Amino acid sequence: MPVFQYRALQADGAIAEGQLEAPGRPEAFRQMEGLGLRPVSLSEKAAAAAKTSVLPASLASFSFRKRTGKISARILENFTRLLSSLLAAGVPLSRALVILYKEASTPAANTKWKEIHDYVIDGMSLADAMGKSPDTFPRVYVAMVQAGETGGFLDLVLAQIADFQSREKELKSKVMAAMLYPTILLVLALGVLVFLLTFFIPRFQVIFSGLGAALPLPTQIVLAASHVVRAYGLFVLVGLVLLGFFVRTWFTSEKGRRIWEGLILRVPIVGPLVAQFAMARFCRMLGTLLGAGVPLVQGLNVARKSIGNQILVDAVSQSIERVQEGGQLGASLASCRGLFPGSVLEMIAVAEESGKLDAELVRIANVTEGDLDRELKTAVAFAEPLMLFFIAGFIGTIFISMVLPIFTMQEHIK
Repeated sequence: MPVFQYRALQADGAIAEGQLEAPGRPEAFRQMEGLGLRPVSLSEKAAAAAKTSVLPASLASFSFRKRTGKISARILENFTRLLSSLLAAGVPLSRALVILYKEASTPAANTKWKEIHDYVIDGMSLADAMGKSPDTFPRVYVAMVQAGETGGFLDLVLAQIADFQSREKELKSKVMAAMLYPTILLVLALGVLVFLLTFFIPRFQVIFSGLGAALPLPTQIVLAASHVVRAYGLFVLVGLVLLGFFVRTWFTSEKGRRIWEGLILRVPIVGPLVAQFAMARFCRMLGTLLGAGVPLVQGLNVARKSIGNQILVDAVSQSIERVQEGGQLGASLASCRGLFPGSVLEMIAVAEESGKLDAELVRIANVTEGDLDRELKTAVAFAEPLMLFFIAGFIGTIFISMVLPIFTMQEHIK
């Protein structure tokens, strides 16, 4: 029978190490739970050389083999959920961080978690320590941790952050899956267009050069485009890359980002989807914070950072000022019509009066995400034939431009 080496938390928070015999991992986990232990790692002794830390489902955390360097979203979610579980079990923060960096699944995670531990040992708050690594911990993450530390319910907030990260990842994966097929069609269309301009059209150009007559305007345009691609294609590609770099740099600036986000909101189909996505994030974040005991104003200041679109963030900021002055949340958000429909404002107002605002906000987020999923499918169903139409239009235009001179060839022969 296989022998398993384990490390686990005892009821008093101390680390216990030992061995046990079990037919497999599920039975080994059951034996550990029967002993009152909370598993941290479990590995088969015979495979100690290839030891991989595997955390149990009771902690809802798994280890993944990642390339060193960047901390992935999945590793961050695992860190957050396990830290919440350790704190809820009564383990001091410093000891919990020691456990986490020793059990890190990658060298990068080990280094980052140890760095956080060292900052905390030096007397820094957990939120401030995380704030020193903005590439790993987003601003909204740090803000939620700060709210949990201030209110004394850090374990609850961390659990809510992990749940939020899981839902956020699921929603983003749906968006990426919905955009995959249209993106493939666009790449194929560009590939076919380049092939026609570089290989197909030059064959016709040899034929047309012997006609000795003026070619139709569409044919001249296509031939000129083919010449530019073949003669200066590399320079055009470098120019496009540089243009893309400068445009991206401008869009990342404060002014450029605001202009771009404002334009996105005005696009007929994309704009409403972006607004719905932002509203779902805001409602879920605010409902999560209120459910964890964070005060309303502090929760609003944290939740607005999750919106993503700066234009909408500014609109919500004005509403927060009204709440700080004593106004009701539903009435204060009424000025953000681009983000909150009238029906949602009514539901928020009623929930606020009944004292069930946190549950209602989470419910609104669930409903909005369901609607967003259906609308994304509709938008993709519309985008697919549109992309095919453009592909057919490009190829058809080139084909007609090449055929037009053939119709006039008989006149030149006569």
